[in-house]
Amino acid sequence: MTTSPTTSRTGSTSTTTTSTARTTLPTGGGLVRDDERATGQSLWLVVAGREMLVKLTDKNFIISTAVTLAFLAGSLGLQALIGGGSNKVTIAVAGPQSRQVIEQVGRNAEQRDQPMQLTITDSPDAAAVTAAVRGKSAEVGLVHDGDAWRLVGLSTPATGLTASVREAVQQQVLGANAAAAGTTVDVLTRGSTVDVAALDPNDDPGLRYAVGFVFAFLFYLASLLFGMTIASSVVEEKQSRVVEILVTAIPLRQLLLGKVAGNTLLALAQMVVFVGVGLIGLSFSSYSSFLPAIASASGWFLIFFVAGFVALACLWAVAGSLATRNEDLQSTTPALTTILVVAMMVGLVGEGAVRTVGSYIPVISTVAMPMRLFTGDAAWWEPVVSLLITLVFAAFAVVVGERLYARSVLQTQRRMTIREAMRAGD
Repeated sequence: MTTSPTTSRTGSTSTTTTSTARTTLPTGGGLVRDDERATGQSLWLVVAGREMLVKLTDKNFIISTAVTLAFLAGSLGLQALIGGGSNKVTIAVAGPQSRQVIEQVGRNAEQRDQPMQLTITDSPDAAAVTAAVRGKSAEVGLVHDGDAWRLVGLSTPATGLTASVREAVQQQVLGANAAAAGTTVDVLTRGSTVDVAALDPNDDPGLRYAVGFVFAFLFYLASLLFGMTIASSVVEEKQSRVVEILVTAIPLRQLLLGKVAGNTLLALAQMVVFVGVGLIGLSFSSYSSFLPAIASASGWFLIFFVAGFVALACLWAVAGSLATRNEDLQSTTPALTTILVVAMMVGLVGEGAVRTVGSYIPVISTVAMPMRLFTGDAAWWEPVVSLLITLVFAAFAVVVGERLYARSVLQTQRRMTIREAMRAGD
């Protein structure tokens, strides 16, 4: 209750009266004046803004984000460099037939829409070709000696280049033999064409594992880092008794909501940046044809990420409210870290029925369902149903988490168990 004195004068007499402003205790605890009740519903925005400001001014957060971005950009750049470098080859040849073969290698590569940058250097004989390779002025050399062809290198030439040279040699020899027999290559090869059709264009084992790894790693990293931030923040406020001051101005429900909302927005923003950088880098790689499928799966990943993270965020806050010091988090957070590890493992090595079942389990579905969408194993309605299940679980986690948080955050005597927190309000 607050009082304010007012003074009035009537003639020579002055009187002093006191007016009062009534205070009430809103649901969740905390004193709020009646004239502030209208703005009390938005107090969680103040808490959310504070959580975001603290995080954005944290050097460790900035450094870790920058390092992750640098690692991601560096990996994509290295892949592009390696991929581009593998198409640049200097080849020493001896004789016009060898040059024709290498020129045919380049034409074949262009027809496959996989152009190679071939630099051809002419040598007078086979010994000069070998000397050029030994002197590293050429990476490989092609020698034609009678009916024999020899591709030489300091080490075994790359498999792809070897296959391309063999194909070009066969084409040239076949043409020469066909001309000698008085026919053409088209006549000899008629009916031998084999067309290749991909029933599942996204069925690339290496790419599938890479996408699963990225989804699993990003979800694990963000949930763990931001989750521990929430838990540590709650413990610090509890240990320093700051929370006892905060509840006199902010209802506990809005205090929890602000923490969850602020960290969720930051985590989502970070995920959007990481995924965006990854997609941009992918568009410049040899896997650019997979970009539509990966972009669609990434969109669903971000949607599931928000729902799954909100559910976990409330539980991380509960883990912090049960503890009385940071050391206690080792006893209150194992269940949450186990869930994250299971989700990561399903994303990395889960296949078949394991991934299908996991795509309907809240939190785990954050990784499993986008992977099924990428591989084409899920019907259009499955992510919708899975997301609804996750949202229901998130709502349940928020309700239960808020109740446990309110019952344990003001208990500073010792570390509490969930059972004790559930009975605290009885």
